[in-house]
Amino acid sequence: MNSLDQQVLMQLSDWLKAGKQCWLCTIINTFGSSPRPVGSLLACNEDGLYCGSLSGGCVEDDLRESINKRELATSRPEKIKYGVTVEDVQRLGLPCGGTLEVVIEPVSPDQHPLYQSLAEKIASRELLTRIVNLDNGATSLEKAESFEPLSLEDNILRHTYGPSFQLLLIGAVQVAYYLANMATALDYQVEVCDPRQELVDNTPIDNVPVINAMPDDWLRSKTLDQQTAVIALCHDPRIDDMALMEALQESEAFYIGAMGSERTSAQRRERLTVLDITPEQIQKLHAPVGLPIGSKTPPEIAIAILAELTSLRARARNN
Repeated sequence: MNSLDQQVLMQLSDWLKAGKQCWLCTIINTFGSSPRPVGSLLACNEDGLYCGSLSGGCVEDDLRESINKRELATSRPEKIKYGVTVEDVQRLGLPCGGTLEVVIEPVSPDQHPLYQSLAEKIASRELLTRIVNLDNGATSLEKAESFEPLSLEDNILRHTYGPSFQLLLIGAVQVAYYLANMATALDYQVEVCDPRQELVDNTPIDNVPVINAMPDDWLRSKTLDQQTAVIALCHDPRIDDMALMEALQESEAFYIGAMGSERTSAQRRERLTVLDITPEQIQKLHAPVGLPIGSKTPPEIAIAILAELTSLRARARNN
């Protein structure tokens, strides 16, 4: 499953290719309680079709109606605020005190090559920054070395788009089944690896790829970037430890975790030390994995893990 914003850019590219006049809407600021974070996207076309979300409510309807009536962004980008007045909050269903500031950009079919390139490069897990001059709508792309928060200075909008978060799971076990199902709904690209052919052949996981391979070799074939989480679930040191060594030594993954009790986790850290993993590298390991919410069953453990990942992602977004 692609992230929602990636879907928006892919759909925008398809509409432009079909010759449709489009508009791209981006949240550039929020105040108070906001349903969607800064950087969230919505695209719509001249037929009234849209993809994406700014509020999950009436903001989208109001915005599309204004665009279709040619009241907004007819020739160049415009900024608009929603939720400034009590009447706006009540009419649009925004949370109490919430305000959204949105940039609306007209995008014509002749810009299809730029947006096709943007969609394709994001799909191949590249980071790109889209630069927009809000005075005249001039738009360009540049490669980004790392993710940067959206910024707007001197009427120049800079918005970095990156790969969807990917979740790489070691072990075709029950927890992986629940994690895979829940994580795909949270915009993760999920894959599972297990060297045990019988588990791969009999896994109930059917919505994501399940690969029969040695986990360390498998991880070496992946791009373990800052949008990646790697979690070992096997409870078998012969499988988990090799994967963790690869992830801890050779990756920029924002999260590396291993399932197990406090005692098991302490023993794992001792083994990794013997295997020449440095204290600084071991410090990156989240073990026991997940938030300490008293989870025992596989679905509860999956919830605890995804809650921790969600917390870390939100913290990074707000820094």
